[in-house]
Amino acid sequence: MPLSLGLNAWFVDVKPIIGMIHVDSLPGTPGNRLPMEKIIDKAVAEADLYSEMGIDGLMIENMYDLPYIKGRCSPEIIAAMAVVATNVKKAARLPTGIQILAGANLEAMAVAKAAGLEFVRVEGYVFGHIADEGYFDSCAGELLRYRKMIEAEGVMVFTDIKKKHSSHAITSDVDIVETAKAAEFFKSDGVILTGPATGQPANATEAHDVAKAIQIPVLIGSGVVEANLSDFWDSASGFIVGSTFKKDGFWANSLSRQRISDFMKQVTRLRNTN
Repeated sequence: MPLSLGLNAWFVDVKPIIGMIHVDSLPGTPGNRLPMEKIIDKAVAEADLYSEMGIDGLMIENMYDLPYIKGRCSPEIIAAMAVVATNVKKAARLPTGIQILAGANLEAMAVAKAAGLEFVRVEGYVFGHIADEGYFDSCAGELLRYRKMIEAEGVMVFTDIKKKHSSHAITSDVDIVETAKAAEFFKSDGVILTGPATGQPANATEAHDVAKAIQIPVLIGSGVVEANLSDFWDSASGFIVGSTFKKDGFWANSLSRQRISDFMKQVTRLRNTN
């Protein structure tokens, strides 16, 4: 069943915790050292651990493919991510999404369709911004037309707004609430709020204001830890968690069973008291 049909149950009743799977450097990228078989095995092992620890969903991302190419990726990356995604989805059987860096949103949609994933994470959906890869223009019109063309309407689009690792000087007169409203108007299925960089928290006041202003889910996409989870709990519809689940809270380290367990205990406490 497409996730969109269970939107209320997943985002209102569950407030899903979505665990990040940072796929190892893929073939053709400067950091690649492992063959595809081992890359797949590692991603599947992380998916299995997340599933065992009660994580509600998964997000696959090619974060190790540094430096990123702006707005696109090469054919071998698309093929590799499709194979990884298919294996992860088959292993964990959890709602799963994908992001392909940097801003390779059409490619991510194609992989999601091919691998049977439920959502994509998209940067540059509305308004323009300057990221460390360069200038990104908005892509909403092109992306949703492409989704329609490949009959992937069941794949939800979650949209970063005022995204991390970016300058928003050119839209400084458009605040985050108006940006969220624009994403909703352009048919985004949900917006993602982040801090200024990986592992840094979003602004809890902004999250509250955005949640009041729009009717689509608001996800917190960086810097969520046990200590601040309650600050976002009432405003957020879900959480994308990566660095917190890694040893020493650093995104490039391996997953820590203990850190996942401690975080999910806090999730359980909040679910039981709300």
